[in-house]
Amino acid sequence: MSTPADSPIRVALVDDQQLVRSGLAMLINSQPDLEVVAEADNGRAAVASNAVRSADVVLMDVRMPEMDGIAATRALLGEQPSSPTDPESERPAGPRIVVLTTFDLDEYVMEAIEAGASGFLLKDAPPEVLLGAVRTVHRGDAVIAPSTTRRLLDHMAPRLRQSNAQDAGSQSERAAVESLTPREREVLVLMARGDSNQEIAAELFLSEATVKTHVGRVLAKLAARDRVQAVVTAYRSGLVTP
Repeated sequence: MSTPADSPIRVALVDDQQLVRSGLAMLINSQPDLEVVAEADNGRAAVASNAVRSADVVLMDVRMPEMDGIAATRALLGEQPSSPTDPESERPAGPRIVVLTTFDLDEYVMEAIEAGASGFLLKDAPPEVLLGAVRTVHRGDAVIAPSTTRRLLDHMAPRLRQSNAQDAGSQSERAAVESLTPREREVLVLMARGDSNQEIAAELFLSEATVKTHVGRVLAKLAARDRVQAVVTAYRSGLVTP
C-alpha cells in the first residue's frame, strides 16, 4: 500500500494483549509521521479487518488465540501479488508485516518470514529501534539489516536449503537465481549481509539510483515481495551461506 509523501505512515497493531497494543499505539502516535489506523486482538480479526489490510505496516504478534501471527501473515499476504507491480520499485502491493516476538531465535519467526513477513522485532526493543524499523520497513530499504534477523537466517540456513530440496518449486527458484546477472548476484549477496542501498553503492562504486534499479530487478526476477523475501531465496538456493 503506497502512502503520499506528506501523509503519515499507517500502522496496524495485532496483539492479543491490550496493554501491549496501548503502549505501542501511544509510542507510534507520538510521532508526526506515524499513525495507528487499526488494532486487532487476534489473527482472525486482523484478516477480517479492511483497516488492517489497507495499512502500510502491520506489527504482528506471533502467538495469539484463534489464529496466530503466522497464519494471519499468510492470509493477509496470500491474495497479494508476490512481486512489486513496478520492477524498479521495492513497494509490494500489500502491507508490510513486521513480526513481534519475545524470543530472539523463535522458530515461528522463520515461518512468518517464509509466509511473507518483512522482518521481525523483539518486543523489548528500545522505542527508537521500533520506530526506526517501522520507517525502514515502509521505505523498503535494508529491512534485513537488524543483526537478529541476519542471525536468524544464518541459524535457519540448513533448514531453508533442506526445505528447498524437498519443495516442488525448488527448480524454478534455483532457475530464478541463476537468471540473475553477475552484478545482480553481487547486489543480492550484499543485501543478505544487511547492507542498505547506500552501503551497496559504496561497496560496488555505483550510484544509489543504479543500486535501486538492480534491487528492483532482483526482486522482480525472484518474484520476491521485498528484500527479506529475496534474501530468504538466496539462502534457500545456497547462493548465500552462513
